[in-house]
Order: sequence, then structure tokens, then C-alpha cells
Amino acid sequence: MALSLDDIRVLFERHGSLAYSGEPVTQLEHALQSGALAEAEGASDELVAAAFLHDLGHLLNLQGETPTERGVDDLHQYFALPFLRPVLSDAVLEPIRLHVDAKRCLCAIDATYFGQLSADSVRSLQLQGGIFSEEEAQAFMQKPYAEDAMRLRRWDDRAKEKGRATPEIDRYLAVVERAMRAHATA
Repeated sequence: MALSLDDIRVLFERHGSLAYSGEPVTQLEHALQSGALAEAEGASDELVAAAFLHDLGHLLNLQGETPTERGVDDLHQYFALPFLRPVLSDAVLEPIRLHVDAKRCLCAIDATYFGQLSADSVRSLQLQGGIFSEEEAQAFMQKPYAEDAMRLRRWDDRAKEKGRATPEIDRYLAVVERAMRAHATA
């Protein structure tokens, strides 16, 4: 069953106030900050939608607060895809699917990246398979949408600032709606 725009809104209304895994923001604040960072860098509607929706899997597969502390990888990068695939293009879905591997890749190719990760991101990195080898990183970077996934990952890492002002949810739901319409007419 596909998620509608209203379904996405309801997920954020019901679960958006949950803490974002040991960070000083809620799930909704993290999504809004991610979307705002993507928008500020001039990303396409599809990539802004991906940034806003990239952690929707956490809201569909509730694992309690900070599951990484219990050794749980909730596989959130995959969880929303079956619900979003009927209504959104690969330009939205692939950066979402790849954003965890993008962290693994960035740790391998950028000597300063690992030091910028939050404590929860370091814990989840280990649960998600650890830092890529040089060969794995090179293979990842050849994938379609890998560059978009790495951009999304960097926004994801910066979208954890308590009290950061962002536009309201309606702005990003409108972006998602435009991406849905573009996919429907393609």
C-alpha cells in the first residue's frame, strides 16, 4: 500500500515529537532541518523530498528511544521504500536507500568525516557494517544516486541542532507533493 501525502503528515503528527535517537532534536525537527539544508543548497525537489523523508522508516518501525544503545539496527533506510515506491521516483528513493551506506563511504574517503559524527551515528555505523574498505567505497561511488546520497548524508549529520529555525512541515509536504506529481506524469 502506498503512502499518501496525508499518511506522511499523520506519521509526523503522531510520532514526530519522539526524540531523534539521543540527539537534541525530535524526529520532525530533524526532518525539517534536513529539508531546509537541502533547500538552502539549491537541491532539486526530489532531493529536498528525500532529505525531508530520509528517516521516515523510524516512524514506520518504532523501536523506542535510541535503539542503537540496545544493539538494534532498525534498517530504517529500507523500511519506508515499499510504501513510497508507488508514488515517488528513484531520484527520491535511492538517496534514502543509500544514505546509510553513504555514511560508511564518507568515513572511508574523508579523513575528517568520522570525527564529525555524533555518538549515536558512531554506534549505528558499527551496527550498519562499519567503515567501507577502499574497494567498497569505490564501488559505492559508482552507483546511480550515490552523489545525492552523500549530499543527503551530510545534511542528515548537520540536522541535529536544538532550536534551529526552519520552515513548517507544509512547505516540505508541498515539495513531496510536487515530486509525487512529477513521478505520476513521468
